[in-house]
Amino acid sequence: MERRLPLSRAAAALCALLAAGCASIAPPAPPAAPRERTAESPPSAPAAASVPAVLPPAATAPAQPPTGPTPEARGLQPFEGERVVVQEVLPRVATLDRTAPVDDLWQRIRRGFAMPNLYGPLVVEKTAWYAARPEYLRRMFERSRRYLYHIVEELEQRGLPTELALLPMVESSYNPMAYSRAHAAGLWQFIPQTGRRYDLKQNWWYDARRDIIASTAAALDYLQDLYKMHGDWQLALASYNWGENAVARALEKNREGGLPLEYAHLAMPLETRHYVPKLQALKNIIANPEPFGIELDPIPNRPYFTAVAKRRDIDVRLAAKLAEMPIEEFVALNPGFNRPVIRTDMTPRIVLPADRVAVFHANLSRYDEQALVSWRTYEPKKGETLEAIARRHRISLAQLKEVNGIGPRVRQPPAVLIVPAPGAAIDLRRLPLMYAPPIPVREPRLVHHRVVKGETLATIAAKYSVSIEDLRRWNRIGRLAVGQKLTIQARAAAPKPKPLVTKQAKSRARPDNALRKQAIR
Repeated sequence: MERRLPLSRAAAALCALLAAGCASIAPPAPPAAPRERTAESPPSAPAAASVPAVLPPAATAPAQPPTGPTPEARGLQPFEGERVVVQEVLPRVATLDRTAPVDDLWQRIRRGFAMPNLYGPLVVEKTAWYAARPEYLRRMFERSRRYLYHIVEELEQRGLPTELALLPMVESSYNPMAYSRAHAAGLWQFIPQTGRRYDLKQNWWYDARRDIIASTAAALDYLQDLYKMHGDWQLALASYNWGENAVARALEKNREGGLPLEYAHLAMPLETRHYVPKLQALKNIIANPEPFGIELDPIPNRPYFTAVAKRRDIDVRLAAKLAEMPIEEFVALNPGFNRPVIRTDMTPRIVLPADRVAVFHANLSRYDEQALVSWRTYEPKKGETLEAIARRHRISLAQLKEVNGIGPRVRQPPAVLIVPAPGAAIDLRRLPLMYAPPIPVREPRLVHHRVVKGETLATIAAKYSVSIEDLRRWNRIGRLAVGQKLTIQARAAAPKPKPLVTKQAKSRARPDNALRKQAIR
């Protein structure tokens, strides 16, 4: 019968083993009274004498524990069972590797969220508004698939928060053909003046505000400049919507009134007040779509399109044909062209889906170079009507007006038109292009003013119809000095329309002109 050791004897044997192992170690010295440390004084470096007493002195060799069994252990029966080594497996702490590539572009966007969140009733309202319109979100997300990878790449290269990839959802619903009442165009909704400031060409042939690559680079440049100006992303976004000068004036007003200078405390138009909450609402839904009942279809985390260098003019429809892709898809990637022909001197590239580049080059190499363009420019002769020009080039008047961006009520031909080339087989089916060039608006002109004696900021501001705050901001001045040079963005006068002069009016005007010439002599 197996002999069992009483519990008290086993405990005593275990204590004896522990005591024998520690017998050679010197007992620790009593700890010194803890030194009180204030918040103002940093902890001092430990002195040599404060080394813990459990360590043996350097001069003496460390004592060795006994190697043989203790007297208490000798009385125990040897263990003859199976020896098993048990190792406890600690639970693994979950980690997130942000450098690991992801398959879904939405996940990559979520990882890059870095803006401070905005809270409040407006955010709740806008989140509920978007969540109640899943079909609207689905269409917008589907349009964004073409452009999101390129925009996220650009954001990450600049070290910018990926919330900015959602900004075109607020601005244009990711529609590159969007055009507002304020004459803003493209995904990023640049107005003509700001577009020109950031080198976006706008002419009869091409509008870079709608160009995906050019407008994205300009928008991110602009947003970076606004962030440098304010050091706050919410103020930068308000400036993007309302204008940096308007936000600067609102901040100055709050500063003078001793009010907070955060976005939420500024007096601003209703559109700007709702602008940042809309972006925050979209961020909330994309960050965690399930609670809102929204399904986000995965977007492959790889390039959707590629820019292809273009050395020759080519028709829009032919370029799509050579790439073997629908014309609607081609225009969605190349929305900046205003005419059915792509001119090399306007833009040196076209954008194609990444999987269509090879087939485009293969088909282009086999195509007759002389047949790439089926349109040409035409300068109307004096007295020539649009109807006569349309008949001469075997095209309907409506088609002639459409491809030239001429309104339906306009009867006078412009200085230059685009018409079918002689002998060209023109496909006159409607193209999904925005033919009309940007509507001309009044632009400010840059004026340099030299301060003279007796002038003040108030008199100079009144002279150019600007505010004193604008003068200070444009020139970073405090007190005026005689001879100082100021830069002023003066409002340009609206162009005067040319009067319709009849033959009878011309005959009556001749005597006046003759008298004027005599007076000059």
